[in-house]
Amino acid sequence: MKHRFVKSFFFLITILSFSFCAKTGSPEGGPKDEIPPLFVASTPPYKTTNFDKNVVKLNFSEYIKLKDLNKQLIVSPPLKNPLSIFPQNTATKKLKLEILDTLKPNTTYIFNFGDAVTDNSEGNVLEAFKYVFSTGNYIDSLTTSGNVKDAFLRETPKKINVLLYKLDSTYNDSIVYKKKPYYVASTLDSTAFNFSNLKEGNYRVFALKEEINDYIFSPDLEKIGFLADTISLPKDSIIKKQIVLFKEKKPYRFRRAKEVSKGKIQFGFEGENIDFTVKLLSYTTGKFKSFSKFEKGKDTLNYWFTPFEADSLLFSIKNANFLDTVTVNLKKQKIDSLKTFASIGNILHLRDTFYLNTNNPLLSIDTTKISLTDKDTLSVSFKTYESKKENKFGILFNLKPNQKYNITLLPGSFKDIYNIKNDTLNFKFTTKDIEDYGRITLNIVSEITDNIILDLIENDKKEKIVERVFLNKSKEVVFDLLEPKKYGVRAIIDSNKNNKWDTGDYLKNLQPEKIIYFNTILELRANYYLNETFTLKK
Repeated sequence: MKHRFVKSFFFLITILSFSFCAKTGSPEGGPKDEIPPLFVASTPPYKTTNFDKNVVKLNFSEYIKLKDLNKQLIVSPPLKNPLSIFPQNTATKKLKLEILDTLKPNTTYIFNFGDAVTDNSEGNVLEAFKYVFSTGNYIDSLTTSGNVKDAFLRETPKKINVLLYKLDSTYNDSIVYKKKPYYVASTLDSTAFNFSNLKEGNYRVFALKEEINDYIFSPDLEKIGFLADTISLPKDSIIKKQIVLFKEKKPYRFRRAKEVSKGKIQFGFEGENIDFTVKLLSYTTGKFKSFSKFEKGKDTLNYWFTPFEADSLLFSIKNANFLDTVTVNLKKQKIDSLKTFASIGNILHLRDTFYLNTNNPLLSIDTTKISLTDKDTLSVSFKTYESKKENKFGILFNLKPNQKYNITLLPGSFKDIYNIKNDTLNFKFTTKDIEDYGRITLNIVSEITDNIILDLIENDKKEKIVERVFLNKSKEVVFDLLEPKKYGVRAIIDSNKNNKWDTGDYLKNLQPEKIIYFNTILELRANYYLNETFTLKK
């Protein structure tokens, strides 16, 4: 009996031990914790008036951690010195905030943590958490809200800072370049912004997409948006007009002129290109030739010339009303060898052209040394087209579907500015059937009297323009022989009729030209026709 009792006792103890151990962990298969932490209390209390402390302590219902605090935290009005907050890198139930500035009298302050406060275990967010107090005897309670959109992009970037400047004796148009605003909000992960605890008065509204969260506009780096009209509180509790965000054109500035290889100089500049040109002032021989072309996607003018004996060259540089001279020292001994690059791979699409790109500009093309044949080795007639903007020439011919082609360029088919000739080049490619492509037909219904630039663009990050059409009235537009892809459509309202999109200018009080995106992404399949109506409203 005794042995049987001892065995039963130890069996019971073992079961209880496992039971207690199991209770210390989370039950398997149980519901995931989706409850955010709660703000419990603070010292001084939330919405304290006549605040005169320099330390605030915040208590939460569970262990929390701070995520992206530098990006999320917004203090209104901004402090000259940032808050000292700790701990920041460890889980805690308490935060200590140390104020390192002298606070303004009779002012309501908002420490907005955005979505920075999350629980330590699951990362559940305490959304839009803020701590509010006043150095006066009341808490300001007015609100206003609105939306921000990007002038050019289909998707507006996140985390846009929205600024309110009070219209008082210190306000002037240049204040956004020099002084922090009175109130700051952020769009965080949406395009909407909300201000709370505002004081009655008149304000100017701005939006900034900042590289550095200092609430100061740096035009070289950042985008700006502004409302031309003043808002008045409490009347304008909702801002009906969207703030349109844009990147200003940089003011023109010449950067440098540098020899990059023998017979080639690069002229770099910043800002708007208004007939930027260079002119050689130095004496040259009778056989001297030169070419100048802008480098695609860069503020750089490449200048090629037939080399001759000289230690340096003197140039004049002109852009709009800017005129200056620059001396370029010549030290390079090696000329760039001629390189060629075909514009396509194994397939030439039916709406494309075969181009041969070269690194150096060409002096001449001898078409008698170029041959084009089809899959039956029959000769195909062609013409050549030389681009004025880039170092490339096209071979134009009647392109047929479901065909094979072969282009052969014999030695000496072309030569560059340095009299370097090509070696033998051979390119083989095919075309697809018409059934491999699709068509998009857009019925443009326009209520707008301005000129319209209609762009069909590839729906990716680069948003390459597939085709551009110019309109001034309602019209049916057909985009044919399109590859099976996703496409977007945008309409640029070309108010100044210069056939391009123009950005805004804050100091000139100019808003960017309006862009209307078709609200549907067009997914085109092979041998498929899409018909859509795009209505452009004023």
